[in-house]
Amino acid sequence: MKAAIFYGPGKRLVVEDRDMPKAGPGEIVVQVAACGICHTDLHYLDHGVPTFAKPPLILGHEISGIISEVGVGSERWKIGDSVLIPAVLSCGKCHMCRLGRENLCEKSTMLGNHIDGGFAEFICVLEKDVVALPAGLPLEEACLIADAVSTPYHAVIRRGEVTLGDRVVVFGCGGVGINVIQVAAAVGAQVWAVDTRSDRLELARQFGAAHCIDASSTSDVARYVRRQMDGGCDVAFEVIGKPQTIRTALDSVRRGGRVVVVGFSAESVNLPAGKIMFSELEIRGSLGCRPVDYPGIIELVRSGKLRLAELVTGRVSLADINDGLDSLRNGEGLRTIVIPSMPRGGA
Repeated sequence: MKAAIFYGPGKRLVVEDRDMPKAGPGEIVVQVAACGICHTDLHYLDHGVPTFAKPPLILGHEISGIISEVGVGSERWKIGDSVLIPAVLSCGKCHMCRLGRENLCEKSTMLGNHIDGGFAEFICVLEKDVVALPAGLPLEEACLIADAVSTPYHAVIRRGEVTLGDRVVVFGCGGVGINVIQVAAAVGAQVWAVDTRSDRLELARQFGAAHCIDASSTSDVARYVRRQMDGGCDVAFEVIGKPQTIRTALDSVRRGGRVVVVGFSAESVNLPAGKIMFSELEIRGSLGCRPVDYPGIIELVRSGKLRLAELVTGRVSLADINDGLDSLRNGEGLRTIVIPSMPRGGA
């Protein structure tokens, strides 16, 4: 089979032949319909963030496809079933899994990090981990549910605990931020979007933001939010990963408000302990999504309450995958997906 191989930071992916995976007991082989290109992939390629498994490695963790082989003893799946593969696979046995917080699994396995991922024609995974995709759901676009949609869902519903009527501010309107906006809007929150790019803010409006703030032309975003919302928002989401923005998010919430940090940063953040104490502010991290939530997310997409098609702004073949990575580097569009069956240069 063909696969795009990661050989280390600062290098472009190399498309080459790899052996076809074989399904052992309890495993299935999935023919990849599509795999999303994520900023996490750029962390490995451009920023020196190490993968758990040493290169060479197949990256890619947003995968949808069709089962092409079923291992001995499997009774749940059959060849031809359409499935989604969650980005991170949990063990189901550790302390955090037994608490129902599988997204914090102590023995988690991330595709394209711990094991080979989806920038390939086929992938082999344990049958217990995949999720059925209903008929009628666009198979290629559905790959984004694995991370680009599920991570925001977990951030909004589980960590932000956003409910009907909440006033929400989202800092950062990239791929993840846009989906934080559309999930929050779907549950009835009044959403304010913050970004420095007018095109991103326009997308935010299209996905449910009631108000937009251009941070490049607003001298004090936090003060503006507090004035507009009579003391601040109920929940602020930081989806960029910058210490300064995390502090701005904290300064934007009302007394008793909540900040959810979704963006990754390796830097430390200087926060006012007195303010956090006196105002009973909450600061929560948000990581991935619990496996149990995927069927509900898929139903929200199937019923039209969450939109997928408009998220896909680029499609590339496996042979052209480096072009897709360049688009992400350049901030073009929302999400590019890799379609292994597409011919080179295909549209």
